[in-house]
Amino acid sequence: MKRQLLLLAMLATLAAQAQITIKQTKEDNDLKLSALPYYSFGKGIGITSPDSLFQLNIRFRMQNRVTYIDNDGERPGYDGQIRRLRLRFDGYVGNPKFLYAVQLSFAPGDVGEVREGENINIIRDAVIFYRPNKRWNFSFGQTKLPGNRQRVNSSGGLQLTDRTINNAKFTIDRDFGFQLHQINEFPNKFSYNFKTAVSTGEGRNITEKADDGVAVTGKVELFPFGAFSRDGTYFEGDIVREAKPKLMLSGAFQQNNHARRTRGQLGDNLFEKRTLKSVLLDAMLKYKGWAAMSSYMSRTSNQYAVTLNPDDVTQTNYVYIGDGFDYQLSYNFRSNYEVIGRYSVQHAGADIHALTPDTKQYSLGVTKYIWEHTFKLQSELTFDTLDYANGTTKNNWYFRLQVEIGI
Repeated sequence: MKRQLLLLAMLATLAAQAQITIKQTKEDNDLKLSALPYYSFGKGIGITSPDSLFQLNIRFRMQNRVTYIDNDGERPGYDGQIRRLRLRFDGYVGNPKFLYAVQLSFAPGDVGEVREGENINIIRDAVIFYRPNKRWNFSFGQTKLPGNRQRVNSSGGLQLTDRTINNAKFTIDRDFGFQLHQINEFPNKFSYNFKTAVSTGEGRNITEKADDGVAVTGKVELFPFGAFSRDGTYFEGDIVREAKPKLMLSGAFQQNNHARRTRGQLGDNLFEKRTLKSVLLDAMLKYKGWAAMSSYMSRTSNQYAVTLNPDDVTQTNYVYIGDGFDYQLSYNFRSNYEVIGRYSVQHAGADIHALTPDTKQYSLGVTKYIWEHTFKLQSELTFDTLDYANGTTKNNWYFRLQVEIGI
């Protein structure tokens, strides 16, 4: 009996020494990295070892939606789905200057269709950071490139249920490589950020045969009246009701050499490689509940955009070239009901206009923020007009209800 009691006492002592502690302080349980602008109102679950040499933050979020769809020439129908289901892990090892972040996705729309011989797209982010101070971020791994504002922002920080048609066609999305960010943000005076990246140009989770093409990205962000409150550039809508006008102007450029896919880091495989150039411009203004955003996106190719299958010339695939504008305006009432309007126009490039239409999209939404962007109810009515090169037009529309929740 004495030996058993002694053994239990020893085990209890070891368990007490090995246990981890959960902390909820702002200093220890919130990862702020310019390359990972996840919206964060809650702090997730934070675990820090007793010797403070290891930290792990755990977060999740999901979007459930139902949509009524009425496309021209097709029978109307309903679609219910888990649009996004994500797990995120981040923290540091050894020293808070050396950080890591992992984000996994599990919803069908995130993972995509499983195809024989191709990778499953579960991994969204897997990146290591060195942050010597608040001004500099060095990263290595797979994460978002410093591209257009709406893509850089988390999908959990959107006002409407999804991003624009131009983001869908022209964004540069995630990639594997190196990034260097210099951050110079101050509350009430002129601020600016410089962000650069050198990456594979192939997109996420690619293990195909290596080539000599890389993507080079550069971005400048300007804040004439100082930085937004609570990193307000990283979420849409003025949910914090800025007391003073806040403005952001940004421009990004990428050259993706020898790209294999129709949209650079995204899309189907081309039959021939192309070098792509992307220009991404953004503006954002917030003041006392009002928020306005505007963006311009374009992509060009160094050669004819349409590629032919050398074994069967009847099979083609093309780089999506062209340009588009987005305009978005909203007002958030003190009751945290928000009304949002958005207009987008998209022009297909001359090489591909016979293959794909020009598009205009009109959206109207109402969002109720229960716990800011981490718990919200969204409704959206969207109308599309598709203009084809042969003079025909199609009109599509949908109505959607969505619930977002996370920690």
